Amino acid sequence: MNSLELFAGVGGLALGLHQAGFEPKALIEWNKDACRSIVAYGAANWNVIQADARSVKFSDFKPVHLVSGGPPCQPFSLGGKHKAFNDKRDMFPEAVRAVKDLQPQAFVFENVKGLLRETFRPYFSYILLQLAHPELEAKDGEDWICHNKRLSEHHSGALISGLDYDVSFSLLNAADYGVPQMRNRVMIIGFRKDLGIKWSFPEPTHSKEKLAYAKHVDGSYWDEHGISGKETPTLHGQLELPQQSKERWRTVRDALSGLPDPQSGNIYVVPNHEYRIGAKEYPGHSGSVLDQPSKTIKAGVHGVPGGENMIALDDGTKRYYTVRESARIQTFPDDFVFQGSWTECMHQIGNAVPVKLAYVIGKAIAEKLENAGAGKT
Repeated sequence: MNSLELFAGVGGLALGLHQAGFEPKALIEWNKDACRSIVAYGAANWNVIQADARSVKFSDFKPVHLVSGGPPCQPFSLGGKHKAFNDKRDMFPEAVRAVKDLQPQAFVFENVKGLLRETFRPYFSYILLQLAHPELEAKDGEDWICHNKRLSEHHSGALISGLDYDVSFSLLNAADYGVPQMRNRVMIIGFRKDLGIKWSFPEPTHSKEKLAYAKHVDGSYWDEHGISGKETPTLHGQLELPQQSKERWRTVRDALSGLPDPQSGNIYVVPNHEYRIGAKEYPGHSGSVLDQPSKTIKAGVHGVPGGENMIALDDGTKRYYTVRESARIQTFPDDFVFQGSWTECMHQIGNAVPVKLAYVIGKAIAEKLENAGAGKT
């Protein structure tokens, strides 16, 4: 099955979807360094197009089974200015246009938790309705509120015809799917109605409780890392063994295992692993501890991206994550070499979808399409 990705960033979503069986016809991204990073990785000689999505004629790529992407999130980010539909950076209209023009069998779009803010709820509902009925476009001079009313009336009508999608969304924590990071993201999934597909989001595969048991009851976490005396199991008999079907949350220590200390002078064995000075702790920016999932890797809006993109070491000192460490937290492969300055690389990583989370979602979508006999045309 093939796909077209918009707002591809540095390709985290595309990599995961590719691992799940989707072959991208093209990745569209306006950021030059992000495009350079994808090209340098040489991902199956993908067709990487550096362009503003608003200038792209999507119909040139038909037929496409899956449309994917992460529409720029600044209008909705908790760290941004929260302008939503008044923000010219809102690219959801382009996502809707791509669905309308390409008529894919499915789509998946990712965005930040801020999209679900109470103040944005009416506009988020409007986004979902547009994706459900992409051919019912706004009329000339019609504002979004009036368009939303027409969409709502159409959606609640007894007869729905034309290009329509069953759309679902969920707020997922990447840590629950094996990503060593607390990263809450909204996933929006749609299947073309004529396929008759019933969708449910994949159940979490990893748990906080299983990590707590491994650390505080049977001590298996410390054994895995060859650490003795780090923490004597103290809750034996107080915590029950969580359900066996789930694995434990992955931690920063898990993610960084095998990497040399960036201050050791051995850094050039691993790409993007240069030590960066200047990390400072201040309220709300205290760094991630080694034996929990990382705090969210952030792209940053002003200055140094994500002042809390730091790690708290065993000796109590704090330092910035290296680019490679941040990439591991986001589950990128070690041979993915990021292009650009440290700030730009961290920006790329902070904006990315964790590869492993993208794989989990992509695999579930692929299975639904295959079971429905889709993906062939």
